Amino acid sequence: MSKSIVVKQLLAQKITLQNFKPFGQVIWAGEDGKKYDQYDAQLSLENGIPRFYIMRLKNQGQKFTKITRHMQCTQCLGSLEGKEWLIAVAPPSVEKEPKLENIAAFKIPGNCFIKLEVGTWHAGPYFEQDFVDFYNLELNDTNVIDHFTHDFTKSHNLELEIL
Repeated sequence: MSKSIVVKQLLAQKITLQNFKPFGQVIWAGEDGKKYDQYDAQLSLENGIPRFYIMRLKNQGQKFTKITRHMQCTQCLGSLEGKEWLIAVAPPSVEKEPKLENIAAFKIPGNCFIKLEVGTWHAGPYFEQDFVDFYNLELNDTNVIDHFTHDFTKSHNLELEIL
């Protein structure tokens, strides 16, 4: 007889430069002609060919059992059409899985991008619409050779839900 899966709820917080810092950067619009500085995306894409594309995601709810990281590059995500979305993240670590107490959820407005640091664990994007198109910047083979996933159902009999 199998044990029933436990659901852990994560309250999504409004994203800011400071509260997202352990996971990456928030990139807001700046005036044209502004000089490059620490508020611009600090990218690491030197391990391959950068790929910038628009990915269409369908609504999958706001629950997840798996979380992923990429160890070869940063990743930038942002929604088109100003749509709000959610993501769960945990800071980069050398361990093979993130610590549950380090997982945070964020509500991201449609007028900014996020840049995930190399190795940042992430689940999502999640949203309420039927589908949302996202800008995505990573390497051309990130999802083939640099896609490390941890399954919480196998390690903790756990499902996480973003509220």
